[in-house]
Amino acid sequence: MRTIVSLPGDGIGKIVLPEAIRLMEAAGFTANYVHGDIGWEYWKTEGNALPQRTIDLLAEHKIGLFGAITSKPKDAAAEELAPELREKGYVYSSPIVGLRQHFNLDISIRPCKAFEGNPLNFIRRKGSNDFEEPPVDAVIFRQNTEGLYAGVEWTNPPQNVYEAFTTHPKFKNFMNVPKEDLAISTRIVTRKAAQRIAERAFDYAKRYGYKSVTICEKPNVLRETSGMMVLEARKVAEKYPDIPLYETNIDAQMMWLTKNPEDYGVIIAENMFGDIISDGFAGLVGGLGFACSANIGDEVAVFEPTHGSAPKYEKLNPSIVNPIAMFLSACMMLDHIGETEVADKIRNAVASVIKKGEVRTYDMLKLRGGPEAISKGAATTQQMTDAVIKEIVEG
Repeated sequence: MRTIVSLPGDGIGKIVLPEAIRLMEAAGFTANYVHGDIGWEYWKTEGNALPQRTIDLLAEHKIGLFGAITSKPKDAAAEELAPELREKGYVYSSPIVGLRQHFNLDISIRPCKAFEGNPLNFIRRKGSNDFEEPPVDAVIFRQNTEGLYAGVEWTNPPQNVYEAFTTHPKFKNFMNVPKEDLAISTRIVTRKAAQRIAERAFDYAKRYGYKSVTICEKPNVLRETSGMMVLEARKVAEKYPDIPLYETNIDAQMMWLTKNPEDYGVIIAENMFGDIISDGFAGLVGGLGFACSANIGDEVAVFEPTHGSAPKYEKLNPSIVNPIAMFLSACMMLDHIGETEVADKIRNAVASVIKKGEVRTYDMLKLRGGPEAISKGAATTQQMTDAVIKEIVEG
């Protein structure tokens, strides 16, 4: 029996992940789940949101299913450390970013596909009194380990770093700024990683029948880093003559995705741009309650919804959060390990529940989140799971 590392994390991650496991078991997939410690509690009590024991579990078992994480700015994180750990050099860093970098989970795949009947789907005016609902089906391939999220940054940079920056002619505008008043982040792109994300994107487009690939960057301004991303995508595109490569700038793309989202298939972007554009497309298919993702490396893979931990909802009883993003992330995991029949069974059941419209969580009803949502007709988290399971059993 396969062993999967269960990583509930923080907030609503502790709610939606067990529901996904319950759903997979009802669909016929059984596994041995081992708990991995990760998240804010371990930062506060150990000074490490990603303990080595959790890294060891993933190194051993290779597959992780992740719920959600809480991250806070540097000063707020320091204030929440246990008193005995303060002033001892502990610096908070996101554990999911840590996992991506430690295991080189450089391929992030974020599908954004609209379900028929979802009242949150994007609609577009057609004529004076009519609307249309374009079929949104975009898959963002986000380079997951480099770019602005690589974490190479400083406030009051060391002297050798400062001196290196002064050698760049564009730095002359900052020469009169006191070093202690400087905060510097670097955007790092490597040719190998740019090639790899482009290759995986084109492979995916060919395998699943997508008609185009788009590289979404900003090479007219970020000439070196975006320039390398675009150049390597062009090289890879030469191997796929039947799949056209389009090029867009991130700012223009964010406008166009609400004008003609149906024109886009597979999209490639650097880490931060991929984060931005995947959230943008998620908004067209119902929001983060429907946004799933995979973080894939050569050996280890971790699957997660892209919503946050939403701690204000964690203690609500009954729970009201939408578990569908977690369900779809579990389906991506099942696809990855060859359990496509079970994955398709779950996706089809989710689609059926959404289309029928009889069971909807508070976000699908466009209600304000809170305990009063239940009295206004919203389904609980558990009721949504029950509805999907019922479709599997009876369908």
